[in-house]
Amino acid sequence: MIEGMGGVWPRYVLKPDPHSSHSIILRWLGNGRDRRLLDVGAADGLLSRQLTAGGWRVTAIEGDPALAQAGARHCERMITANLDRELPDCGGPFDVIVYGDVLEHLVDPLRVLVELDRSLAPGGFVIISVPNIAHLWIRLLLLVGHFDYLDRGILDHSHLRFFTERSLRAMVGDAGLDITRFTATPAPLYQILPESWHKPWVAATHAINARIARNARRLLGYQFIVLARPKGASS
Repeated sequence: MIEGMGGVWPRYVLKPDPHSSHSIILRWLGNGRDRRLLDVGAADGLLSRQLTAGGWRVTAIEGDPALAQAGARHCERMITANLDRELPDCGGPFDVIVYGDVLEHLVDPLRVLVELDRSLAPGGFVIISVPNIAHLWIRLLLLVGHFDYLDRGILDHSHLRFFTERSLRAMVGDAGLDITRFTATPAPLYQILPESWHKPWVAATHAINARIARNARRLLGYQFIVLARPKGASS
């Protein structure tokens, strides 16, 4: 999603299960009705293609030129930019800005939030998804002295920033935003288990896990998803 991650982009796939961050973001957004949306960290158009099909007019930002080229056909405009180096003129205003699984990859996510959010239209809002570093599994790993980076997940080797619920709320507040919706996803069973295991019992177990994660999100939330508006704005 950010320049310098070329060669590993097949790891970024749409997560279609109903409790994933992608599914939640798409449900929250609903039909675009020709409104304008900025997709930050768009990869090869994972969300952009779904959003465009749902009636949104999508402008996307991606740092990896190969990914940007692949995703360009799924949006009105694709901007290739490394957000750690430059903040491009995206041609706003936008009704929505989506930061889907991107802020954890940035050196200074607060700066990016503040600057890009200047292009929000009156009444606009942002949606953010980030992994929860305080998930129970990470706590158990730390308890036994492990903090090992992986190819994917919460400890993805490309993650530069780590968030708890408290630090996410603090960053969003510092960016001049008020959170109006906050939820969490369960651990991604459909990505962990082989496809041959994708049976009805897995779906039922996953639904139960999702309910538990929402109710104990600080401990069992795998990712946090928030919807936020500029402070003082009417919802």
